[in-house]
Amino acid sequence: MKIILLEDVKTLGKKGDIVDVSDGYARNFVLPKKLGVEANSKNKNDLKLQKANAEKVAKEQLEAAKELAGVLATKEVSLTIKAGEGGKTFGSVSSKEIAQAAKEQCGLEIDKKKIQLPEPIKSLGVFEVGVKLHPKVTGTLKVKVTEA
Repeated sequence: MKIILLEDVKTLGKKGDIVDVSDGYARNFVLPKKLGVEANSKNKNDLKLQKANAEKVAKEQLEAAKELAGVLATKEVSLTIKAGEGGKTFGSVSSKEIAQAAKEQCGLEIDKKKIQLPEPIKSLGVFEVGVKLHPKVTGTLKVKVTEA
């Protein structure tokens, strides 16, 4: 019996796959637990429409991420940090502070988890910080750290 999987099943396949299983396995396990549906023409057509819709949404998200990356490249965020003699700083600038400053100064909602800092910024100057907007798109934001 051919089944369209509605969820990932460890031994069978991923969501959306059409798999061949024995009749008993389908009747007693897959169908009652709503892990899949019978692969008739209606369900195959629904699956095709869902895949097309998901593809369209993914393409729109990619375009929006590319547009936001272009906007980020033109923006600069300024932060202040206490510093002692010789430019030695007390503390550091974290991704949380960068996200908050971007919201206040530029009006951009950036998730702090998407800001890629290899290590917190512990010196004064201008830094280019990577922002992961999409699995295929990474933007850069300039962060200017000055003495308070």
